[in-house]
Amino acid sequence: MDHTFAAFPLWVIVIDYLLGIVMWTLVGRAAMNVFLPEDSDFFFMKFFVRATNPILRLFRPITPSFLLEPLVPVFVAWFFYMIRFYLMPWLLGYSVMGMLSFPLEGEIAQALYRMFGSGN
Repeated sequence: MDHTFAAFPLWVIVIDYLLGIVMWTLVGRAAMNVFLPEDSDFFFMKFFVRATNPILRLFRPITPSFLLEPLVPVFVAWFFYMIRFYLMPWLLGYSVMGMLSFPLEGEIAQALYRMFGSGN
């Protein structure tokens, strides 16, 4: 965690975390939609639908009409990925960061490595 704060200003980390949470929530909705309909009573599906509907409405004007409805959240999540991977580093003057250099995913990867990594 200290490495992340040393590499980026706090406001960059906060923005990345917010964009990452939105992105992964959209992906979660698409994944849940594989198994459950949107109007399911399952509380996780209700959360994903309620949390992402405003974002999907916002992106509706630029969403192609030929997309299947279950794929729309993945399409919108792609925009958040592009913002995080290309626009943010470019605006901050960095070269494009590599895989797992996003602060949110980097922290998750480090936690998983600590939990399941080798004991060396």
